Amino acid sequence: MRANALEIFYAGLRAVEPDVCLRRHIHLAGNLLKIGKKTYNLTKFKDIYVVGFGKVSGFMGVVLEEILGERIRAGIINVQYGYHASCRIIKINMASHPIPDEAGIKGTTEIIQLLKKADENDLIICLISGGGSALFELPCDGITLIEIQMVTELLLKCGARIDEVNAIRKHISQVKGGRFVKMCKGEIVSLLLSDVVNDQLDAIASGPTAPDYSTFSDCEKIFIKYGLSQKIPDSIRAHIQKGLEGKVEETPKFIDKIFDKVYNVIIGNNRKALQASYKKATELGYHTAVISSYMNSEAREAAKAYGAIAKEIHRSGNPVKRPACVIAGGETTVVVRGKGKGGRNQEFVLSAAIEIDGLEDTVILSAGTDGIDGNTDAAGAIADGFTVSRAKSMAMEPEAYLGDNNSYSFFKELNDLFVTGPTKTNVMDIMLLLIT
Repeated sequence: MRANALEIFYAGLRAVEPDVCLRRHIHLAGNLLKIGKKTYNLTKFKDIYVVGFGKVSGFMGVVLEEILGERIRAGIINVQYGYHASCRIIKINMASHPIPDEAGIKGTTEIIQLLKKADENDLIICLISGGGSALFELPCDGITLIEIQMVTELLLKCGARIDEVNAIRKHISQVKGGRFVKMCKGEIVSLLLSDVVNDQLDAIASGPTAPDYSTFSDCEKIFIKYGLSQKIPDSIRAHIQKGLEGKVEETPKFIDKIFDKVYNVIIGNNRKALQASYKKATELGYHTAVISSYMNSEAREAAKAYGAIAKEIHRSGNPVKRPACVIAGGETTVVVRGKGKGGRNQEFVLSAAIEIDGLEDTVILSAGTDGIDGNTDAAGAIADGFTVSRAKSMAMEPEAYLGDNNSYSFFKELNDLFVTGPTKTNVMDIMLLLIT
């Protein structure tokens, strides 16, 4: 069952790799470049520039170079450390994620400087993937990198949803929330590998080429909601207040004419991965159901729901009869109260292990498609109905590890961490429940 779970997970992963996604949406025939539903006559453009930001945008750049070759005049892409891609024409900069660093700001400045060479007769292709929020950063005037780092850390630890985190990011940055479009003179095509629930364009990498639906007022409410109003740096509090008073310009909205020159295309998402996992599970003989790609609640609460589904299948055969595979996707959150090490997927699996304790023939796996879960080298973890009893036989109390947000250490002791290494994609998480 554990082997089946891995096979089902990897099937989902392969379906959303850059090579598959880009070639599904881009076709070049002579001078005609078809992207999504639009066709571009390349003879009408003087030059093509490629820029990008995100964990796997460099791998997207490799594929785009294979398609366009020497038609690309120049390009720069910011990626996370460890995600280097072997591009020939496009320069790859490496920087930090999820907390931005000086290298990210330097790479962002380089991208902006490159695009100052582009004019109205040029085509700008943006390659965007998850992680772009940290990797593409230029703080608003009066706000320092250290202050950006501080507020990012606060938001990531308080349990805020990614759309809430990004609402703040957009309003303290010069390049997020559609503001990047104002810096570009040429026509823009953005190819996006979605890592957010419901594929919201303004949330993927904090929407540098999309209209922003969040406001300064939303930022104030988010800080109040999570009790951060008095914890954030003074400069950021003052900047948000100026926005509320109309002294700082809002992010551009959907009515803004600057977006007339932008075409945003989602080339891959969590739903596509779940469909491939569904197909593989069915091939392996499981009665399979995809219950949601919208999982964005607190990890422990989501795990309780998964545990309840497992118990129901054992008792009544609902919502799917045995052998059963229940698949979900999304990105849960974690409220960090302890001092341990872990990530949302490991915390989900630890909480689920407690829920399914004693259930035979039951396996749960949850992992990030990018191969990274929280501040660890694991993508996630795997557990079964005997995980808790195994732990207790080793004098380990699962509830204590959960209370300390120390799921990584728990699963490391049991040799149940799921480690993939950096993958070539990033479309949130895949959660699997198998019962035979």
